[in-house]
Amino acid sequence: MLRDKNPYNILIVEDNPGDFMIVDGFLREQILNPFIVHAENYKQALSKLSEHDIVFDVILLDLSLPDKSGQNLINEMLFLAPSCPIIVLTGYGDIDFSIKSISQGIYDYLLKDELSETSLYKSIIYSIERKRIISELKSSEKRASDLFNFSPQPMMVYDPEDLQFIRVNKAAVDHYGYSNEEFMNMNMLALVPKMETLRSKEILSSHKKKTDKHKEKFNHQKKSGELIEVELFFNTLKINGKDFTSVIVFDVTERNIYEKKIIKAIIKTQEDERYEIGAELHDNVCQLVATSQLSLGMLKGYVAPEKMDIFNQSREYLSLVLNEIRNLSHRLAPAFFDNSTLEEAFTKLLNTFNLEGQYDILLHVDDAVKNYPLSLEIQINLYRIVQEQLRNIQKYAKARLLEVDVMLHKGILRMRISDNGVGFNVDTVKSGIGLANMKRRIELFSGNFQIKSSLGAGCTVLIDIPLEEIKELTNVVSAAM
Repeated sequence: MLRDKNPYNILIVEDNPGDFMIVDGFLREQILNPFIVHAENYKQALSKLSEHDIVFDVILLDLSLPDKSGQNLINEMLFLAPSCPIIVLTGYGDIDFSIKSISQGIYDYLLKDELSETSLYKSIIYSIERKRIISELKSSEKRASDLFNFSPQPMMVYDPEDLQFIRVNKAAVDHYGYSNEEFMNMNMLALVPKMETLRSKEILSSHKKKTDKHKEKFNHQKKSGELIEVELFFNTLKINGKDFTSVIVFDVTERNIYEKKIIKAIIKTQEDERYEIGAELHDNVCQLVATSQLSLGMLKGYVAPEKMDIFNQSREYLSLVLNEIRNLSHRLAPAFFDNSTLEEAFTKLLNTFNLEGQYDILLHVDDAVKNYPLSLEIQINLYRIVQEQLRNIQKYAKARLLEVDVMLHKGILRMRISDNGVGFNVDTVKSGIGLANMKRRIELFSGNFQIKSSLGAGCTVLIDIPLEEIKELTNVVSAAM
């Protein structure tokens, strides 16, 4: 029979010399060169365990020693050797006591009368392997705990059912300003500005169905009231058989501020260039065409009768060119550049779009919007979004009815562009440059851009811009400059 060649340091705590010899023999039958240390009582066992030059792989413990026995002996041995597997060898078959012992940390409970070399060897091997696995799990759990607690990024764990926090790390406490105790009495929605609670709740509720890693953008509010923009990375975490959600928080406020400044500068350059081209078309090219039209009219008396059809057609072409150039100049340079209102600019845009009268168009701008001092930046970007969506409707929608609504509700500017066209499946359609540009323009103002559509049900573009948050973020930008 092949014997185990691995070195094992084994402490046998046994006061009966006959029982010790049997156990010693069983071990040598299965293990080639075991290093066996014998202690005849608790005092000797204490002495052997106190010697630092020997690290035992397993302890075989008799429960009836002359100086200590039973539960008291188990408690003492578990305290003395917390990292070493202990196997109890006893002559008593007390099932309840054995179950209790194992629940306290004893690795196995063997009856001497039923002991064999094979059963003893298997118990030792299983106990050592089990101890190794438990140690690795504890080490892994400690590393994970350290990664969580000492991460420089705020990290949180919450229950996806009620969104209640169950754990946060020090970085989250430092960044948000809430104490750990305060966090434990809060949920994820407590970090969201009130005006975004509903949207955030819908997003977080949808995450309950997701098991993979995913990212989402939110606006959060610190305890001090400071608004920040964050990217949250979600992952599912199983604790004691129950699914929880872990979140890593990246504060991207400063990054977004500078990105927005760059994008705004690019857009402003584009708008200035468009305005310059539009003005040039209107002031110069239109004047040249108008002059040509007048000059052509002066030649009317010199045109032979048989050439009048060509003459009149030429004048009509010049009129068409003049109208096209004017329309193009107005599209390039929105009317509110010249101190017109947003409603007037939209009206001119929609009229230009509907020159042939193929659409029924409804435009509504409520009084709250008319009386609110919207920045020129917001007006231009809203105009460009309507302009872009009109192009989409013209190309794809096959619609007859088109509605544009602009309203102000609880500090949020809302714009809705809808049509009754053929619609499309938003989950399968590829987002083009136009949609990406519209979304980017709204994100400049920390807004929300959403498209709702389905086959045969038209399309609706929904835009929300939190005007009060823009003021706060503008203050942050100013402070950063």
